Amino acid sequence: MAAVALTNGLNANLLRRWVVTEEQAQRAERNEPVSAPPARLDIDNGSFIPLQVEAPVLRGGPPISIELRRGATVIKVAWPLPAAADCAAWLRELLR
Repeated sequence: MAAVALTNGLNANLLRRWVVTEEQAQRAERNEPVSAPPARLDIDNGSFIPLQVEAPVLRGGPPISIELRRGATVIKVAWPLPAAADCAAWLRELLR
């Protein structure tokens, strides 16, 4: 969902809220019980979960390349240049 939001210049949280709202509206139309969105599942057992995500095709120059190291952990990210503001927001959250 984050990739779809990024591709379309949307905030991923806003897109998720729209999806949940639409799902609840559809359930209400079918007279199904409407429940609250599921609680967030926090996994913090030290295990790594790799995810394969297709990169959106955005025009506008070379990507922003970031490499973060913390101990033996290395994170490499290539962020599309047109989404620089999203990259900055992501970094602010990560480095809190």
